[in-house]
Formats: sequence, structure tokens, C-alpha cells
Amino acid sequence: MGSEMASSGAAPEIRPVILCGGSGTRLWPASRESMPKQFARLVDPVQSTFQATALRVADQALFAKPTVIAAAESRFIAAEQLAQVGLSADILLEPQGRDSAAAVAVAALHAASADPQAIVLIMAADHVIGDADAFRAAVAAAAEGARAGQIMTLGIEPTRPATDYGYIRRGSALPAAAGYAVERFVEKPTQAGAERLIADGALWNSGYFLFRADVMLAELAAFAPDTLAGARAALEAAARDLDFIRLDAAAFATCPKISIDYAVMERTGRAGVVPVSFPWSDVGTWDAVWQVLDHDAAGNALRGRVELIDTKNSLVHSAGDGLTTVVGLEDVVVVTTPDAVLVASKARSGAVKELVGQLRAKAHPEADAHLRMYRPWGWYQRIDIGERFQVKRIQVVPGGRLSLQKHYHRAEHWVVVKGTAEVTVDERVALVHENEAIYLPIGSMHRLSNPGKIPLELIEVQVGSYTGEDDIIRVEDIYGR
Repeated sequence: MGSEMASSGAAPEIRPVILCGGSGTRLWPASRESMPKQFARLVDPVQSTFQATALRVADQALFAKPTVIAAAESRFIAAEQLAQVGLSADILLEPQGRDSAAAVAVAALHAASADPQAIVLIMAADHVIGDADAFRAAVAAAAEGARAGQIMTLGIEPTRPATDYGYIRRGSALPAAAGYAVERFVEKPTQAGAERLIADGALWNSGYFLFRADVMLAELAAFAPDTLAGARAALEAAARDLDFIRLDAAAFATCPKISIDYAVMERTGRAGVVPVSFPWSDVGTWDAVWQVLDHDAAGNALRGRVELIDTKNSLVHSAGDGLTTVVGLEDVVVVTTPDAVLVASKARSGAVKELVGQLRAKAHPEADAHLRMYRPWGWYQRIDIGERFQVKRIQVVPGGRLSLQKHYHRAEHWVVVKGTAEVTVDERVALVHENEAIYLPIGSMHRLSNPGKIPLELIEVQVGSYTGEDDIIRVEDIYGR
């Protein structure tokens, strides 16, 4: 396919790459490592920003099949959310986070294996864009510069003197395509610095990049050879794991932890920028979430079960079935989840990342884990826990199958409340229907499956001297865990 394109002179397809390896700690407690912000429905109650990003590049007349680069722990969430919106992708798994330069190197190598001159579009999974058509038009314009050998980025026309974004100073107009050469990238400025940059016509740095695969590989070889070498070795030694491509952990660990901005963009002479004015946000803080949501007459953005009195210009986000009430506050963020509550001023909402670090240092499990934990077969949620017992609610998707396992310190009782369970206990296999129960003795080899067409829901009661998640001995697992 690549040789046919080259010989015919046809423009290479744009290959979108979605980077979704971050954990979004600034949006705790809704975003945690077990369900990062790009997969949560923080802005749109119907779809996540990851799903919106994938749908934005679903036009097959302009875009090839996307590539997703995700953390290994998020692989099943990414695959499930793509399936929910009827899309598929090549999913490459990072064994550990090495920042964006390593991910971009892997993306360029992956694209070049099919077509060295393929146009690669790098996108973050957690951005909100208010006009998808304008985004696609901007990408098409920037792709012309990429075909001419530039590494293009989209520069957002600023709407305010933001101090939480980097900026791009424009140089001369590009001779062969729309846009301008980049004069220089500017780090996050002070308020006065942001005002001066805007007065000089500077743009926000969106973090979107378009380039020919061979051009980016040449620049990486020149400016970040260690990153390129580690990425190449990780991809060459990658292993197929179900529908995923798992990068080699030892090789990927040799990649320096550095962003593509520092590694290449601030050093290359090929940087170009296309100014764009569509609504855009990286929703990096709760204040940024408030800015992109609809507001009531008092300036409040509300989610979930919420009641307010004399409250203004605030974000109140209530997750789960609980009711959140606020009286007499202004310019605050209130986020409630079943197991954690955040109250912060909007102005200091960026400090939530520091708070999460403090929680981790004190070993609070809420720092990273939700009560509802997602697994490839469905999810489970703790209902109650005490000395020598734990109660969970479990949902298994149709066709889902838990690992064949046993426990040394607990017995379990399963009560089916919806659907039909296929339960293996040692050598016996039984169907357990709604309002029926089954007992799993300590040490028994057991497995739970959903053979039906509807989600299976059950209540699990664990009783024993220890009920931690690490008391699981997996003997067989179809998901390769």
C-alpha cells in the first residue's frame, strides 16, 4: 500500500494516534489510576473524552484506522470504550509511563512500518473540542505542511491570559503550506507574561502534532537518539496479547522520561503552526472543567444529585446515588464520590495533584483506587467491609469469565440477583439463577462465567481471616493477567 501511494503520488492517509497513558490526578477523586480522567464521563454524561477523541477521527475519507497508546492497566477499558462507540484501533501498551517523547517515537515507528511517508496525527485523549468539523479542517490544512516536511502543531487562538498553558510565537509564513514557522515555544508564563504574549499574537500550545513518519524519526535520531533506540527495541520485541500489542518492558524502560516538546519540538528547525480558533480545553483541572460546562444563572456548573442555596460560580459534581448540598459559597469546587469528598477553591484546584501525592505518601487507598473497580469481565464494587468479612456487588458482562482461582484465607457466598451464572467449584459445574446462591469453601478451585445475553449481577459475601485482593491464586485466565 505504501509503495503504491509513493508511485502514484497520492497523499498518504492521516494516521491518528491517541495518547491516553496519563492518570489525571488533578481531577481526583473522580479521576484515579483505576479510572483515569480520559475514560471518565466528567464533561459529557454520555461519552468520555477518549471516546469523543476517537469519534473525531472516525471519518475514513480523511483518517486511517487509529492507534491507541495506553497504559497496560487501562487496556480493557480502552478496548471496551472503543467498542461502545463502534470503533476499533491498534492498541499498543506501555509497560510504564515514559512521557510523550517515547510514545511519539513508538507511534512514528509503528506508522513507518506500513508507510515511511505516512502522515501521523498525535492527539491527547483528554481534550475537549467544541467544533469537530473545524478541528478536521485544521488537521487537513496542517497535513499539507506535514507532507512538505514540517512538524506541524495546532496553535489555539487564546481567549484569556492563561498561565497554565504553554505558548507558541509565530514566525514567517510557510512557503508551501498553510501556517507559519514556529519562532519559539514559551513555557507557562506569569499573568503579566501571558498578557504580553497575547498582545504579541502568540498562540496556546495545544499539544497536537502532525508529521511525516520519516521526518519525525530523523529528528528523533538527531535530538533524542536514546529515546528512539529504546522505542525501536521495545516495538521490535513487542508481544501480541489478545487484541493488544504489549511493548517490551525492559527496552521501553531505557527511554528517557521526557516530553516530545523538550526532546524535539523546541530544538527542531522544522516546527510549524496552524492558528485555529475552535473551542478547546485540556480540562487539566477542576476549574477547567467548570469553564467548559454549561452554567446556571448563578454561574454554577452542576453534575448529579445536587441542591444549592446562595452559591455562585462554582462546580458541584456529585457521583453515585448520594445527594450533595452546598450553602453560601462562591468560586469553589465540590466533588463527592461514594468514598471521597473534595472541597477546594477554583483558584487552587491545580493543587489537587499535590494532595494526591500526600494521600499516597500516607497510604490512603482512595488515592488511586475507586470503590468500583473495572476488570476485563465487568466490575466489582465494595459494599461493606469489617473484621473477617467483606461484601461486594459484582457485574459480569455477557460472555465474561473470571479466572479459575482459589483463596487460602476466605470462603465466599454468591447470591445471583440478575441473570444466570455458570459456576465451577472444583470438578462440579452448576447454573445458578436469580434468587439462588452457591457456597465456595476455602481452598476450592472456582470460576464464575456469564453464559447469558444480559449482564450478570450478584452479591459476594467473603468470610475469613483475610479478604485482601492479593489472596487470589490464578490458575487459568483468558485475559492473560
